[in-house]
Amino acid sequence: MTDFHSPITHGFVRVASASIPTAVADPVTNAKTVIEAVKDASEAGASVVVFPELTLSGASAEDLFYQDLLIQECESALQGIAAATQDCSTVAIVGAPLRSDSKLYNAAVAIARGEIHAAWLKADLPNSRSNYENRWFTPGFDWDFVAIGGMPVPAGTNVTLEVVDIPGLVISAEIGAFNIPASAKRGATVVAYPFASPALVGKKRERRAFGEFASKNAHAAFIFSGAGEGESTTDSAWDGDAFIFEDGALLAENERFGSGVRLTFADVDLAALQAERRFAADSHSEEPVSMGHIPVEIEPKLDWELLREIPRFPFISTDATRMSEDLEEAFNIQVQGLVQRLRAIGNPHPVIGVSGGLDSTHALLVCAEAMDRLGRPRTDILTFTMPGFATSAHTKNNAIDLCKHLGTTFEELDIRPTAKQMLTDMGHPFGRGEPVYDVTFENVQAGLRTDFLFRIANARGGIVIGTGDFSELVLGWCTFGVGDHMSHYSVNPGVPKTLMQHLIRWVIRSDRFGQSVNATLQSILDTEITPELVPSTGEEVQSTQALIGPYELQDFNAYHMLHLGLGPESIAYRAFHAWGSVARGSWPEGFEGAAKNEYSLAEIISWLRLFARRFFANQFKRSTLPNGPKVVEGAGVSPRADLRMGSDITSRAWLERIDALADELGLDIDRK
Repeated sequence: MTDFHSPITHGFVRVASASIPTAVADPVTNAKTVIEAVKDASEAGASVVVFPELTLSGASAEDLFYQDLLIQECESALQGIAAATQDCSTVAIVGAPLRSDSKLYNAAVAIARGEIHAAWLKADLPNSRSNYENRWFTPGFDWDFVAIGGMPVPAGTNVTLEVVDIPGLVISAEIGAFNIPASAKRGATVVAYPFASPALVGKKRERRAFGEFASKNAHAAFIFSGAGEGESTTDSAWDGDAFIFEDGALLAENERFGSGVRLTFADVDLAALQAERRFAADSHSEEPVSMGHIPVEIEPKLDWELLREIPRFPFISTDATRMSEDLEEAFNIQVQGLVQRLRAIGNPHPVIGVSGGLDSTHALLVCAEAMDRLGRPRTDILTFTMPGFATSAHTKNNAIDLCKHLGTTFEELDIRPTAKQMLTDMGHPFGRGEPVYDVTFENVQAGLRTDFLFRIANARGGIVIGTGDFSELVLGWCTFGVGDHMSHYSVNPGVPKTLMQHLIRWVIRSDRFGQSVNATLQSILDTEITPELVPSTGEEVQSTQALIGPYELQDFNAYHMLHLGLGPESIAYRAFHAWGSVARGSWPEGFEGAAKNEYSLAEIISWLRLFARRFFANQFKRSTLPNGPKVVEGAGVSPRADLRMGSDITSRAWLERIDALADELGLDIDRK
């Protein structure tokens, strides 16, 4: 097996943007600085390092670009850099003026392992009041070759370089222009932006706005390196700006107005970028590729620690402002879906079973908001609590209080007599007074609750509102058919359990339904997640998470397996990086003390194995789901819009890979 503990094994690559002091018109001095920076970047594990536009000459050389000596010195400097960095495991992208066929081009040259592999040529030459590059340079061509040191080098505006020993690392460059290069839609996952633009008020916002938009649009990583210290200040100042975006997210940036050799590092998730591209509408470009990727081997360094934070909760932002906005949007999506469904079918009564658990609580909040927006009284919501053999006074009282404070029409319907009669008629041991609490015993209760709700909806002009969430559906934790699996319309199938908890916290913080409701919601949040189907034989209640795994881990597994399509090894690596230590990384707002958990690698792999087994075994439930809104990217199992797979597919390959990983790491895991 490959090295499990190496980030490169799991689709990560370290990249760097270099800010260096420039000696204008002194390629020899600049080359020494570049060599120093490349060696430092390589030692730190970076596989790509990007330098500013016209690194070797300086961008402010202006009419000195007419001097043969300067151009010759730059060409010699490129060869010198290649020779001096041949032991470095890094692709260095260095800016230089290049002459070919008596024409001068503004170029970015790719150097790796002692060789010059390619050159990108600037096509978009500005001609403004402060920048008139077309005085010296010729616009770049699509692709061809230029000679550097007497050797032909692939060059053009459409060059892509593939690092063959780092799967998924395909490099392109766009020099000094805010354009999304065509190569970004032809396979390039990392785009270098060597830049030379003077500092002006507002430039930082402008550059980052482009970086955010363009990297998201292309599902790529963008490395920006701007000219800075040492450039001529005749009429301008230079800031040496450096930043790195990935798929719309800012990973790293420097202090713009610094000095000396400065490297800005970020760990790019190539696996995630490739996954996003698989689902992107424009990922399969019909434009012809004029040349294939230029292959290069760099023998990447493997023993570096991942700097990047892996979010524990992939469906939740850790930024407090963004998280609040996202939660409000998620709630509104659910409400809008229900409002539209009710309007479309004649505004029937929402009929909902309320257990005092998270899912039915949140579904009821969605119903209450929908009634408010429709201008209907909340008494139009028909709510029922249906105690069974294991229902506690605590959860029952929470359900009653919630319905009362929200002002719904409320009834209690005890299912125990009917359930006992059914078990007796079936010949189940419980009907004879024996304490047998098997799956049949549980499903009789779950099925009766849904059966009552459907018949009540028939009788009272209503529709049953489903409450089951995404996490339960992924794991098959629902009673098939006439059970919590089925409804007329479901509001939660696109909401992971971890997001559900945050949504309820957000409702409390926003005081949307008043203080009396808030108190009940907090009590519900503080209650152990349990189906309450098996009577307790002691102080411990029936714990859902003890049976199917911690929802925070299983939501993590669902995102990385279903949305990103990662294999078990990479999921386990990421989960351990995210959950291996409470102290590592940031936590979303609302986590206090005991709510913060950590897991050993053995625990992570054990629960991942159970996830894979249950996921494949329960597709038949997901293939017959009622309608319900998708809420967040990566959390969708609708058989019509999100997850299309057969109902009898084996999990063998996944389980064997997980078992092999555990054996390789010497871990004792649960293999049930």
